[in-house]
Amino acid sequence: MDGLGWTRRDFIAAALAASYFGAAGAAGEPVILVVGDSISAEYGLRRGSGWVALLEKRLAAEKVKARIVNASISGDTTSGGRSRFAPLLQQHKPTHVILELGANDALRGLPLKSTEENLGAMTEAAQKAGAKVMLVGMQVPPNYGTDYANRFAGLFEKVAKERKAAVVPFLLQGMVDGADPLKWFQADRIHPREEAQPRMLDNVWPELKKLLK
Repeated sequence: MDGLGWTRRDFIAAALAASYFGAAGAAGEPVILVVGDSISAEYGLRRGSGWVALLEKRLAAEKVKARIVNASISGDTTSGGRSRFAPLLQQHKPTHVILELGANDALRGLPLKSTEENLGAMTEAAQKAGAKVMLVGMQVPPNYGTDYANRFAGLFEKVAKERKAAVVPFLLQGMVDGADPLKWFQADRIHPREEAQPRMLDNVWPELKKLLK
Protein backbone atom coordinates (compact mmCIF):
# COMPACT_ATOMS: atom_id res chain seq x y z
CA MET A 1 0.00 0.00 0.00
CA ASP A 2 2.95 2.31 0.59
CA GLY A 3 3.70 2.35 -3.10
CA LEU A 4 0.32 3.59 -4.26
CA GLY A 5 0.28 6.70 -6.43
CA TRP A 6 -1.62 9.92 -5.92
CA THR A 7 -5.38 9.64 -5.48
CA ARG A 8 -8.14 12.21 -5.15
CA ARG A 9 -7.78 11.96 -1.36
CA ASP A 10 -4.08 12.79 -1.63
CA PHE A 11 -4.73 15.90 -3.69
CA ILE A 12 -7.40 17.06 -1.23
CA ALA A 13 -5.08 16.56 1.74
CA ALA A 14 -2.22 18.34 0.02
CA ALA A 15 -4.42 21.25 -1.00
CA LEU A 16 -5.80 21.65 2.50
CA ALA A 17 -2.34 21.54 4.01
CA ALA A 18 -0.97 24.09 1.58
CA SER A 19 -3.88 26.51 1.93
CA TYR A 20 -3.98 26.30 5.70
CA PHE A 21 -0.36 26.23 6.73
CA GLY A 22 1.51 27.23 3.63
CA ALA A 23 4.30 25.43 1.85
CA ALA A 24 6.90 23.33 3.55
CA GLY A 25 9.52 25.09 5.62
CA ALA A 26 12.61 26.72 4.23
CA ALA A 27 15.78 24.71 3.82
CA GLY A 28 17.05 23.57 7.20
CA GLU A 29 13.82 24.47 8.99
CA PRO A 30 11.99 21.62 10.74
CA VAL A 31 8.79 20.50 9.02
CA ILE A 32 6.16 18.81 11.19
CA LEU A 33 3.72 16.63 9.26
CA VAL A 34 0.49 15.81 11.08
CA VAL A 35 -1.44 12.86 9.66
CA GLY A 36 -4.69 12.42 11.53
CA ASP A 37 -8.45 12.15 11.37
CA SER A 38 -11.29 14.53 12.33
CA ILE A 39 -9.75 15.14 15.76
CA SER A 40 -6.88 16.93 14.03
CA ALA A 41 -8.89 18.22 11.05
CA GLU A 42 -10.97 20.67 13.13
CA TYR A 43 -14.25 18.85 12.67
CA GLY A 44 -17.08 21.08 13.93
CA LEU A 45 -14.68 23.83 14.99
CA ARG A 46 -13.89 27.32 13.83
CA ARG A 47 -11.01 27.21 11.42
CA GLY A 48 -7.79 27.93 13.21
CA SER A 49 -9.03 26.82 16.64
CA GLY A 50 -7.96 23.17 16.58
CA TRP A 51 -5.00 21.80 18.49
CA VAL A 52 -2.81 21.63 15.38
CA ALA A 53 -3.41 25.32 14.65
CA LEU A 54 -2.69 26.11 18.30
CA LEU A 55 0.55 24.18 17.97
CA GLU A 56 1.70 26.62 15.31
CA LYS A 57 1.11 29.46 17.77
CA ARG A 58 2.88 27.57 20.54
CA LEU A 59 5.92 27.10 18.35
CA ALA A 60 6.03 30.82 17.64
CA ALA A 61 5.64 31.66 21.33
CA GLU A 62 8.46 29.26 22.21
CA LYS A 63 10.59 30.76 19.43
CA VAL A 64 10.88 27.40 17.74
CA LYS A 65 11.33 27.85 14.02
CA ALA A 66 9.30 25.07 12.48
CA ARG A 67 6.49 24.75 9.97
CA ILE A 68 3.42 22.55 10.19
CA VAL A 69 1.70 20.63 7.42
CA ASN A 70 -1.69 19.35 8.55
CA ALA A 71 -2.65 16.47 6.27
CA SER A 72 -5.50 15.23 8.46
CA ILE A 73 -8.78 14.08 6.92
CA SER A 74 -12.05 13.55 8.78
CA GLY A 75 -13.09 9.92 8.87
CA ASP A 76 -9.66 8.60 7.97
CA THR A 77 -8.46 5.22 9.22
CA THR A 78 -4.93 3.88 9.60
CA SER A 79 -5.41 2.08 6.29
CA GLY A 80 -6.39 5.33 4.57
CA GLY A 81 -3.48 7.15 6.15
CA ARG A 82 -1.06 4.45 5.08
CA SER A 83 -2.32 4.54 1.49
CA ARG A 84 -1.52 8.25 1.15
CA PHE A 85 1.54 8.36 3.39
CA ALA A 86 4.32 7.82 0.85
CA PRO A 87 3.23 10.75 -1.35
CA LEU A 88 3.01 12.98 1.73
CA LEU A 89 6.56 12.08 2.74
CA GLN A 90 7.79 12.66 -0.78
CA GLN A 91 6.06 16.01 -1.16
CA HIS A 92 6.73 17.59 2.23
CA LYS A 93 9.96 15.86 3.32
CA PRO A 94 9.11 16.24 7.02
CA THR A 95 11.67 16.19 9.79
CA HIS A 96 8.98 15.21 12.29
CA VAL A 97 5.78 13.21 11.83
CA ILE A 98 2.80 13.08 14.20
CA LEU A 99 0.45 10.14 13.63
CA GLU A 100 -3.02 10.70 15.11
CA LEU A 101 -4.92 7.80 13.60
CA GLY A 102 -6.72 4.73 14.88
CA ALA A 103 -9.92 6.00 16.45
CA ASN A 104 -11.98 5.33 13.33
CA ASP A 105 -10.53 1.83 13.11
CA ALA A 106 -11.99 1.12 16.55
CA LEU A 107 -15.32 2.80 15.79
CA ARG A 108 -15.67 0.52 12.77
CA GLY A 109 -14.59 -2.55 14.69
CA LEU A 110 -11.58 -3.18 12.45
CA PRO A 111 -9.05 -5.83 13.53
CA LEU A 112 -6.51 -4.48 15.99
CA LYS A 113 -3.78 -6.34 14.15
CA SER A 114 -4.34 -4.29 11.00
CA THR A 115 -4.34 -1.05 13.00
CA GLU A 116 -1.05 -2.01 14.61
CA GLU A 117 0.48 -3.05 11.29
CA ASN A 118 -0.56 0.17 9.57
CA LEU A 119 0.80 2.39 12.33
CA GLY A 120 4.00 0.36 12.35
CA ALA A 121 4.43 0.64 8.60
CA MET A 122 3.92 4.41 8.63
CA THR A 123 6.32 4.82 11.53
CA GLU A 124 9.01 2.82 9.76
CA ALA A 125 8.48 4.66 6.46
CA ALA A 126 8.83 8.03 8.17
CA GLN A 127 11.95 6.95 10.05
CA LYS A 128 13.54 5.60 6.87
CA ALA A 129 12.83 9.00 5.30
CA GLY A 130 14.78 10.62 8.14
CA ALA A 131 11.89 11.88 10.26
CA LYS A 132 11.33 11.55 13.98
CA VAL A 133 7.92 10.06 14.76
CA MET A 134 5.38 10.56 17.51
CA LEU A 135 2.24 8.45 17.83
CA VAL A 136 -0.80 10.02 19.47
CA GLY A 137 -3.04 7.44 21.11
CA MET A 138 -6.76 7.29 21.69
CA GLN A 139 -9.11 5.14 23.75
CA VAL A 140 -12.56 3.67 23.22
CA PRO A 141 -15.52 3.53 25.65
CA PRO A 142 -15.90 0.47 27.92
CA ASN A 143 -18.95 -0.69 25.99
CA TYR A 144 -16.57 -1.99 23.32
CA GLY A 145 -15.53 -4.63 25.82
CA THR A 146 -12.76 -4.42 28.39
CA ASP A 147 -10.37 -6.68 26.49
CA TYR A 148 -10.76 -4.83 23.18
CA ALA A 149 -10.53 -1.42 24.88
CA ASN A 150 -7.37 -2.35 26.77
CA ARG A 151 -5.65 -3.86 23.76
CA PHE A 152 -6.57 -0.88 21.60
CA ALA A 153 -5.28 1.62 24.17
CA GLY A 154 -2.04 -0.30 24.49
CA LEU A 155 -1.19 -0.74 20.83
CA PHE A 156 0.07 2.85 20.42
CA GLU A 157 2.71 2.42 23.10
CA LYS A 158 3.52 -1.05 21.75
CA VAL A 159 4.20 0.27 18.25
CA ALA A 160 6.20 3.20 19.62
CA LYS A 161 8.32 0.98 21.87
CA GLU A 162 9.09 -1.55 19.16
CA ARG A 163 10.19 1.18 16.75
CA LYS A 164 11.78 3.56 19.25
CA ALA A 165 9.30 6.34 18.48
CA ALA A 166 7.77 8.89 20.84
CA VAL A 167 4.22 8.41 22.06
CA VAL A 168 1.40 10.31 23.75
CA PRO A 169 -0.69 7.45 25.18
CA PHE A 170 -4.00 9.33 25.20
CA LEU A 171 -4.74 12.62 23.46
CA LEU A 172 -7.80 13.30 25.66
CA GLN A 173 -6.11 12.62 28.99
CA GLY A 174 -7.54 14.84 31.74
CA MET A 175 -10.84 15.35 29.94
CA VAL A 176 -12.74 12.08 29.65
CA ASP A 177 -11.57 11.06 33.10
CA GLY A 178 -12.72 14.31 34.75
CA ALA A 179 -15.79 15.10 36.85
CA ASP A 180 -17.86 16.25 33.85
CA PRO A 181 -16.36 14.72 30.69
CA LEU A 182 -19.26 15.63 28.41
CA LYS A 183 -18.51 19.34 28.74
CA TRP A 184 -15.44 18.84 26.57
CA PHE A 185 -17.34 17.32 23.65
CA GLN A 186 -19.63 18.45 20.89
CA ALA A 187 -23.22 17.23 20.71
CA ASP A 188 -22.13 13.98 19.04
CA ARG A 189 -20.12 13.11 22.20
CA ILE A 190 -17.21 12.11 19.97
CA HIS A 191 -15.49 15.25 18.75
CA PRO A 192 -13.85 17.62 21.26
CA ARG A 193 -15.15 21.17 21.60
CA GLU A 194 -13.03 24.24 21.02
CA GLU A 195 -12.46 24.52 24.77
CA ALA A 196 -10.74 21.14 24.74
CA GLN A 197 -8.16 22.01 22.09
CA PRO A 198 -5.64 23.80 24.37
CA ARG A 199 -5.68 20.86 26.77
CA MET A 200 -5.12 18.46 23.89
CA LEU A 201 -2.13 20.51 22.81
CA ASP A 202 -0.81 20.46 26.38
CA ASN A 203 -0.91 16.66 26.23
CA VAL A 204 1.08 16.61 22.99
CA TRP A 205 3.56 19.43 23.57
CA PRO A 206 5.94 17.90 26.17
CA GLU A 207 6.80 14.91 23.98
CA LEU A 208 7.00 16.96 20.79
CA LYS A 209 9.27 19.50 22.46
CA LYS A 210 11.70 16.70 23.30
CA LEU A 211 11.76 15.59 19.66
CA LEU A 212 12.36 19.12 18.42
CA LYS A 213 15.44 19.43 20.61
